[in-house]
Amino acid sequence: MSEITTNKITTDIESYLKEHENKDMLRFLTCGSVDDGKSTLIGRMLYDSKMIFDDQLAAAESESNKYGTTGEKIDMALLVDGLQSEREQGITIDVAYRFFATESRKFIIADTPGHEQYTRNMVTGASTADVAIILIDARKGILTQTRRHSFIVNLLGIEHVIVAINKMDLVDFSQEVYEKIKADYNALADELGIKNRYFIPLSALDGDNVVNKSQHTPWYEEKPLLELLDTMDISKEIKEEDFRFPVQYVNRPNLNFRGFCGTIAAGSIAVGDDITVLPSGKTTKVKSIINAGDITETDREATCKEAYAPMAVTITTTDEVDISRGDMLVHTASLPRVSNALKVMLVWMDEKPMQIGKNYDIKRATSVVNGSFEHINYKIDINTYKREQVTELGLNDIASCKMVLTRPIAADPYASNRLTGSFIVVDRMTNNTVGAGMIVDVAARESDKAENAIKEYTAAEKALNRYIRENFPEWGCRSINMERAND
Repeated sequence: MSEITTNKITTDIESYLKEHENKDMLRFLTCGSVDDGKSTLIGRMLYDSKMIFDDQLAAAESESNKYGTTGEKIDMALLVDGLQSEREQGITIDVAYRFFATESRKFIIADTPGHEQYTRNMVTGASTADVAIILIDARKGILTQTRRHSFIVNLLGIEHVIVAINKMDLVDFSQEVYEKIKADYNALADELGIKNRYFIPLSALDGDNVVNKSQHTPWYEEKPLLELLDTMDISKEIKEEDFRFPVQYVNRPNLNFRGFCGTIAAGSIAVGDDITVLPSGKTTKVKSIINAGDITETDREATCKEAYAPMAVTITTTDEVDISRGDMLVHTASLPRVSNALKVMLVWMDEKPMQIGKNYDIKRATSVVNGSFEHINYKIDINTYKREQVTELGLNDIASCKMVLTRPIAADPYASNRLTGSFIVVDRMTNNTVGAGMIVDVAARESDKAENAIKEYTAAEKALNRYIRENFPEWGCRSINMERAND
């Protein structure tokens, strides 16, 4: 930890905490193929930014002598890889999260595994990230896992991708090698539709272009990695009218109070706003908004006038409306679609294949619904990104499917809202998480299809009878019943 930071903590801890409270947060992950240096890069970033405590550094030095493969140098990967099996094998298995901060921003890092076997762990780490750092070994170029992780990053809606071309020291910091990999990845990114791309040549082991610019790459004129992360604009256009509040808990401490607790997933809400409860469709108004931070022992109903994502609040309503866990409160003027039939992109995470028609538990936000996959539209070939027709999905397969639930839910496409547009699939017998998915489109309810067909049928019959009356007046008032038209 830097001397300036240490002095602030020692002399004025309150101002230090207040300063960090107001900084914005950026979440990023490192991904790529096996042995591309993901853990080493994070370790180097923490080390060079003075975010390692003395005892952590001493432990890393000791572990380097036992497990490290970097000679007399500290194995930076050991600052991140914490599992015994990870240290012994020199690989990342589980997602490792680390926190650090600079003068202007706070960061949460997710170090994800590169092995194909642990792709499901990579999906977990990517699900909450704002930025993805995809590492590429300068000696090997783009590999299958590079393509797989790039596809998943794009599928999960991560808009900013930093391509870190690592181990440049092993190719003598060749600009020609860097430009070749950059061109190859640009072609891949164009195919996937990745818009915001950044390229950095670096050596995670020696720290070139990680925190400080390297003297070995005078031809590289852009920012080093940490400076890029510190200054990157990750703001998104937020539609305030798209208020989404999945109800997590109904708070009923006494006869005089009923509040609905949860975390605002999107938008904002104010006292007096018209809201609709989904999927029931009942409407009411917001009576009060209670922020947990405002409640004291003497004031159990401290309220605020408005709240916004991602605040955790309790909302009360003016009317006695039936609301329970799993329901969603939304602005009446901005309703999402409600359906039990969804078009989804599914990442299968279990060694046991996905079975069409089998019942699974579908967990989305605060709701748990029984559902099944009625049809596999196509599977994505990770090597070519072409669509394949299949009848089942295996481990790490990614496919477009039709999912049908036993009851309707209010849902948004994943591109609009990550929380209300994503779900996990749980095996009902083993309780294992076997898949994760993103909602692409919300179709008409299966129960509504029959009603719509009847309406279309009735409309066609009326149109035919109108045609008969207008063109065959001699028939009088005769009309045709379409059910007997073939008699």
